[in-house]
Amino acid sequence: MSNQVTVSDIFRRAMEIRKSDPSGSMNEVKSRIVSEFNGKAFPSTAYLTIPEMDNIAPEEDWTAGLPIVLRGIQNEDWNDVALGIIISLEQVENYPKMSGREDDPAKDWRNRQKGIEEANAKNMSKWMPDDLMNLAKRSAKQ
Repeated sequence: MSNQVTVSDIFRRAMEIRKSDPSGSMNEVKSRIVSEFNGKAFPSTAYLTIPEMDNIAPEEDWTAGLPIVLRGIQNEDWNDVALGIIISLEQVENYPKMSGREDDPAKDWRNRQKGIEEANAKNMSKWMPDDLMNLAKRSAKQ
């Protein structure tokens, strides 16, 4: 199974192709993906994700093509797999151009800590040092 490609591997390969020829069309990228992976084992549906994209675009964008990738895997059709990869690639490419990266500090609306940051800091300062001190004392006794 170590030779089996993952959806992330295919996505990274599509990004490499795109980076090597930024003026090329998405159809060219799709064709290259199909030709490079045709005849190889299909990825496992258990790893139907591209987790490294979470900091670049919202999940609803980078996952846009995954249902088509799933259909391609289930039907053993590299054209569908490549099409789904291209849909996700387009979303990941377009999102930062239009909205900035997800991990951009200026994007408070996507900040998962917004609204709870002060309460977290207050609570952490109350109990964390004592807990750590007790842990250290217990470790020293052993």
